[in-house]
Amino acid sequence: MKILHTADWHLGKRLLDFQRFQEQQTVLEEIIAIADREQVDLIVVAGDLFDTFNPDPRAEDLLYSTLKQLTAGGNRPVVVIAGNHDNPDRIEAQDHFGRECGIIFAGFPKTEVRAYALSCEAKLLRSAPGFIELKLPGQGAPVRLILTPYANEARMRSYFGQTSFGDELRQQLQHHWATLADTYMDAKGINLLIAHLFVMKRGGEQPEESDDERSILQVGGASVVYTDMIPPQVQYTALGHLHRYQEIAGGPSPVVYSSSPLAYSFAEADQQKYVVLVDAEPGQAVTITPIPLKTGKRLLRPRFKRVDEAVDWLKENPDCYAEITLQTPTYLTSEERRELQQAHGSLVTIIPDVRDIELPEQETTQAIDLTQSMESLFADYFKSKNKGQEPNDRLQQLFKEILATESE
Repeated sequence: MKILHTADWHLGKRLLDFQRFQEQQTVLEEIIAIADREQVDLIVVAGDLFDTFNPDPRAEDLLYSTLKQLTAGGNRPVVVIAGNHDNPDRIEAQDHFGRECGIIFAGFPKTEVRAYALSCEAKLLRSAPGFIELKLPGQGAPVRLILTPYANEARMRSYFGQTSFGDELRQQLQHHWATLADTYMDAKGINLLIAHLFVMKRGGEQPEESDDERSILQVGGASVVYTDMIPPQVQYTALGHLHRYQEIAGGPSPVVYSSSPLAYSFAEADQQKYVVLVDAEPGQAVTITPIPLKTGKRLLRPRFKRVDEAVDWLKENPDCYAEITLQTPTYLTSEERRELQQAHGSLVTIIPDVRDIELPEQETTQAIDLTQSMESLFADYFKSKNKGQEPNDRLQQLFKEILATESE
């Protein structure tokens, strides 16, 4: 059985003022093409479908049209869970649409998928809170999936019957998984866990996160979920939440973050993005193949010491989003900023790294001469706050205009 694992689409997300819709559309078309080329039997999308609880209508249209195409005309089931950026009620509201197309939506950790016949040849054999078992077309063995969408602290407590946080809640989640695995998973089928959680090896190094995902460090008060909590029957754990491809150690089988399909912050600068192809058969170790995605602009953050070097680099690298840092002894003039902006259509941020300016010690302790003009006082104040740097002509002129306004 071939399974395609993807996650963290974040449809509707922007990069400051830059719209990413066309890139998202293109990379999802690439994922559809990969699924068709590899003739996968099942697709799992491990959360963060949207970037906000109330997505733009275009983002919604893109999601549901993509999911429908992934079903290959209803011949291939797609299983989708909600992430921390998704509204779980909104995700589950598409149940009727999903039923007609062969898509299964789960918004909550204990969602129980209603028994119904999928429009494709796949059959829903069994379901329980947080669990489904499917019979796929052309496959002799069933596939079993434990589904654990993200839930906030209050929901996790209500689902697992705990009023305290930390280890007790984590133990309840582990018990929930173990009960499902012991009840429904044996070596006669293919057994998967699909989750949108922060997962790490107990006692190991914390996985890298992007800037946008640091808030999930506390999942239901349990801080993190450890790989040794995963039941031994599980052959592959498909994770969403962290945006870099990584396999987390310490589990009974591969525990993998597939990565987001696009780089969404400069913390992900120059990262290669992937989907993961999983070859599985009952009772055997799976084979995983990360497939690199080729579409979408890279995010790059070079450093320079001269404006002309930065301009040359920007002109030579037009097909990326750039955050440049300029190490300079002076602040950038408006003309320099304009030259940089005109050199590149997707220059997101210019960071001046002002250094090598030391204010003489006697100036730092010098008494303020209140007999000076307001312009001189302003210049002294600016220098004291900016490592001795003189305000430029434009800033001094602006200050004079403010003084003239106050006088009027």
